[in-house]
Amino acid sequence: MLTVPVRQLGETERSAVMRVLDSDPYATAQVAERITAHGLSWWRSDGRIYGYGARRHLESLLWSGAHLTPILATPPAVEAFAELIAGEHRVCSSIVGRADAVLGLWDRLAGAWDQAREIRPNQPILATGEPPSVRPDPAVRLAENSEIDLIFPAAVAMYTEEVGVSPLADGGGSGYKRRVAELVRSRRTYVRIENRQVVFKAELAVVTPHTAQVQGVWVNPAWRGLGLAAPAMAAVVTDALRRVAPTVSLYVNDYNHAARRVYARCGFRSAGTFATILF
Repeated sequence: MLTVPVRQLGETERSAVMRVLDSDPYATAQVAERITAHGLSWWRSDGRIYGYGARRHLESLLWSGAHLTPILATPPAVEAFAELIAGEHRVCSSIVGRADAVLGLWDRLAGAWDQAREIRPNQPILATGEPPSVRPDPAVRLAENSEIDLIFPAAVAMYTEEVGVSPLADGGGSGYKRRVAELVRSRRTYVRIENRQVVFKAELAVVTPHTAQVQGVWVNPAWRGLGLAAPAMAAVVTDALRRVAPTVSLYVNDYNHAARRVYARCGFRSAGTFATILF
């Protein structure tokens, strides 16, 4: 029997939740942005958030939505969260967060849930707050609304290459295109386009007061190996630091050595380790 019960949190505990999120701003950025946008009331949120710890001392959180994300989850909290959700039908497409908590949670859920499609146990979290020493590519710029149809195939190619399945599968195409369009209209998508062909793209997929989190970095295969990536990323970082947030962050698969070299050249440094369980 749990000595410290897990409970679903609501809007009245929003300030306590934000204090926990603010204490780990790079790893919790995705959840922080959602809560800032939608609050914690179930009818306005796209997920539920659970808390572990005494009512006056919230220790750990678990976000349960399209992704399952443990936050500052100590081993007792991981145990409690696993006990809470092991009997539920899985609705998330992934478990993602700091590696120790994600892998600990999966150890306890693997027997109750269906088999994972892929486990990525070591994804370095990287961050920078300094302008890159690499000269930014002047051809990299914010995408325009009129270019959404041009950008969409590049976004699909990036997602399929990164995740291993197409975002168009199972009727997901319209929702994915809405997301691509939303990022463009929010001035979060960067591109370099040559002869109406996207040769580089990246997005500020998550923005909080602490950080702009870069995702969806992609270089057209025909342009790889030409030294385009580092100046292009330098352009993204330079603009994001100037216009959006005091730091820029991302996470990357440990085996993606080419990308890690690019990020190191652009001044990114280690801020911990993520893990992702994909279904």
